[in-house]
Amino acid sequence: MASFTLTPETWEKVKIKFLRKYRDLAAVDLSFSPGQEDQLVTQLMGLVKRDRTYVEFTINKALADPEGNRL
Repeated sequence: MASFTLTPETWEKVKIKFLRKYRDLAAVDLSFSPGQEDQLVTQLMGLVKRDRTYVEFTINKALADPEGNRL
């Protein structure tokens, strides 16, 4: 179970931060449907080659300051 909940609006902000940090990703790689946070984490784990803890930490960090530029 993911340690966060995303809305389409918050995901757009988090997605922009992921695209800035991981420049080899494409926006089409980062699809998300509300309620599918676990599948998103699994997808991101494979794309960025990191474990679940890192991906969830990174998303939670982005959600802590959605208006900021840092990830």
